[in-house]
Amino acid sequence: MTDISFLGKTPLERLIHLMAKLRSDAGCAWDKEQTFKTIAPYTIEEAYEVREAIVTGDMDALKEELGDLMFQVIFHSQMAAEQEAFNVNDVCDALAEKMVRRHPHVFVQGDDRSPEEQTIAWETMKAHERKTKPGKGGVLDDVALALPALMRAEKLQKRAARVGFDWPNLDGVLEKISEEAKEVAAAADTRDADAIEDEIGDLLFAVTNLARKLKVDPEKALRRTNDKFTRRFHSIEVYAARNNRPLETMSLEEMEAQWQAAKKAD
Repeated sequence: MTDISFLGKTPLERLIHLMAKLRSDAGCAWDKEQTFKTIAPYTIEEAYEVREAIVTGDMDALKEELGDLMFQVIFHSQMAAEQEAFNVNDVCDALAEKMVRRHPHVFVQGDDRSPEEQTIAWETMKAHERKTKPGKGGVLDDVALALPALMRAEKLQKRAARVGFDWPNLDGVLEKISEEAKEVAAAADTRDADAIEDEIGDLLFAVTNLARKLKVDPEKALRRTNDKFTRRFHSIEVYAARNNRPLETMSLEEMEAQWQAAKKAD
């Protein structure tokens, strides 16, 4: 194993110096040409890989993926330092200050709020922080644009609900879903691609609202269905292989029969 202790006394220092070396004139050509925008997709990808390691329960993979995600923070911080905007120490300091500010029940003596009161206080404080940011005073202003659309829809709805813009009960949401489904069908008849996309978006937004009202994570629910679909479709592939049948030669009825068998097995 290569000795990198010369790069710094602590693991964090070594990472910081390593990143600076990669971005230096004598560093890596690929690393040197990267920008915040070109690196952003990798940052998102690493976050998803952390999640996958958690879902599979693979602690060795989790350790590795957390390292990859941490390296993304170091990478962005190095590029910012080159522009004299901030460095990784500034990132850590800002984070620590924010966490102390948002946890007065931990760091302020005599503050013994309940978990529910802490949640309300947390959201109130975040709302106050939004108002102090230039151009970010609106209720929905800092819901990240880069979030997966389903996740962002849920967050937008939660924000709006906090100020009273919400369906009072499930009946209204279910009626909205039925209404949107009819509008999708009507748009499909027009063959207008923009209209179809718009109406399908409205339907997905309404279904996300239903999940939120039922306290179901829509992202998790859809992942579960994706896994279920994959598992059941694989059973069709297994059946085809056992019978030396290319999938393309099977009828829809045959595939459906195997699908129903897999569904029953589930």
